[in-house]
Amino acid sequence: MASVTAICVVARLHPDAGKIGTTAIDKQPVNGPVTISEYGAYADVQADRKYHGGPDKALYAYAQEDADFWSDELGRDIPAGFFGENLRTVGIDVNGARIGERWRIGEKVVVEVTSPRIPCQTFARWMGGGGRDADGRGWVKRFAQEARVGPYLRVVERGSIAAGDEIVVLSVPDDAPTIRDVSPR
Repeated sequence: MASVTAICVVARLHPDAGKIGTTAIDKQPVNGPVTISEYGAYADVQADRKYHGGPDKALYAYAQEDADFWSDELGRDIPAGFFGENLRTVGIDVNGARIGERWRIGEKVVVEVTSPRIPCQTFARWMGGGGRDADGRGWVKRFAQEARVGPYLRVVERGSIAAGDEIVVLSVPDDAPTIRDVSPR
């Protein structure tokens, strides 16, 4: 069964060397149900709304299976929310999801897959080393090349969700590309 293992919202804003000067990438799991609206999870914020947030990027999902891959690759824990995701999932290939695919999460919330995450320099700085990972390779390029970027989601039907809620795939457009197909590499 596919499910949400954590719902994450901003824990705190951090100073950032980028153009905006602050980042809201620091997401952490919350307890209990979270209200989901067309702009995402209640109590979450985005510092750079030009590239994050809004109706077409209301939620960002990342799979535990992909986090486990990165944990092994980097030799460090990748807890829920660490990559800036709002939803940590298990049992669903989020990168194999097709653009326009719809999921029901819990009893009421319906979301639609809209686009892949485009890794940025803020994410690279968050990962440490001035944009370079432990192997000395550029983090943005390495993250993108693995095609494990995760999808942004549009909220079609609002409601509340909680960790443990089931994810049910409602519809899949046959001819649409997958997140993996359209991810930057």
